Amino acid sequence: MNRISEVGFRAVSLTTASRFAEASALYREVFGYDDPAYGLNPRLLGALASNGGSVVGILDESDRLVAFAYGFCGTDRRGFYHYSQSAVVAAEQQGHGLGRMLKHAQREVALSHGMSRMRWTYDPAQVRNAHFNLDVLGARGRWFAPDMYGPGTDRVIVEWDLSRDAAPAPDDAALTQLVVPGDPRELRRSFEELLGKGLVAVSCRRLPDGAGAYYFGPADDA
Repeated sequence: MNRISEVGFRAVSLTTASRFAEASALYREVFGYDDPAYGLNPRLLGALASNGGSVVGILDESDRLVAFAYGFCGTDRRGFYHYSQSAVVAAEQQGHGLGRMLKHAQREVALSHGMSRMRWTYDPAQVRNAHFNLDVLGARGRWFAPDMYGPGTDRVIVEWDLSRDAAPAPDDAALTQLVVPGDPRELRRSFEELLGKGLVAVSCRRLPDGAGAYYFGPADDA
């Protein structure tokens, strides 16, 4: 992978046992996992890195790992895609654009293995994360997975067209707006209804009153 650099940081593929151990430790630290059942096996990362997966990190000026992401090849009836399972950024480094660096580093790995699409999930109630996925990266929310990791863990599955350098700006006048409701059950119903009509989530932004709003458009135009 070609190194992607920002001031003071650089993105690299992780390839050594020591880096895999660092990544596993950072994963537990960011998510606050003490239970070993929720840990991330460094050997798994090594297997992914050696077999077409993405194991990428962001190093600071002292070569310390401050962000990390991993993914693997997936497939369905539409063909192959790269699935980004998780991405974490150290608490003190959040807000510096490292999340974008991670995703673009994964993009490079996926493209090098012949993939043209990437997928991942996020919590639809998290407006900031939704804006990053849909507006900053240009991914599209195509599917809804209720209770994906157990009760109360609804997720939107997004797909990112890796052949595009940037997604076209949506025309709000042609889109369906959904103001994010406070009730997660209503948010679930709304997503399932709109996606069930063949629409996809193309944008999520803050309104002047502070509320978050999704915008949905036809899948063929997304």
